[in-house]
Amino acid sequence: MAFTLPDLPYAHDALAAGGMSKETLEFHHDKHHKAYVDKLNELVAGTEWEGKSLEDIVKGTYNKTAVAQNGIFNNASQHWNHAQFWEMMGPNNHAIPGTLEKALVEAFGSVDDFKKKFSEAGVGQFGSGWAWLVKNADGSLAITKTENGVNPLVFGQTALLGCDVWEHSYYIDFRNARPKYLENFLNNLVNWENVASRY
Repeated sequence: MAFTLPDLPYAHDALAAGGMSKETLEFHHDKHHKAYVDKLNELVAGTEWEGKSLEDIVKGTYNKTAVAQNGIFNNASQHWNHAQFWEMMGPNNHAIPGTLEKALVEAFGSVDDFKKKFSEAGVGQFGSGWAWLVKNADGSLAITKTENGVNPLVFGQTALLGCDVWEHSYYIDFRNARPKYLENFLNNLVNWENVASRY
């Protein structure tokens, strides 16, 4: 069964007041994400991966020894990443639920320290990639960054929050100011109820 582009869980202009414009979502979701889905369907057709789940494809095609990942992995992982990304944002639920706030304070010292370290990971990711808040197999929380489309699935981690730091995610609204984009993402765009539900 072919993969399909998921609908946004809100209108294209729903995040505009929070700093992500309708134009950004039209390009990022409707064009960039759709391109990953279309290419993935093209690449898996007639291969052992046809009919497999997205998670199985991501885990099964990742090569930890490779400098550059293969095309199936890149498109599958970016499809997975973006499907999570849209859900991790929203026009509401910008207050951090108590249970999650407690966990962030325990892991990072304070919510402000968490935001600072998360932003540093995103800013420090050279070139394209992602910043993540993850839960490790032992239940501990960590902040990570990954290049290109690599994601926590391949490391056995649960993605609680991910921020796309490819330029297509912020260039329309923030030009080249990745730090401002990350600050705005954490303060005005994250749906913390969704993050908490993953925790």
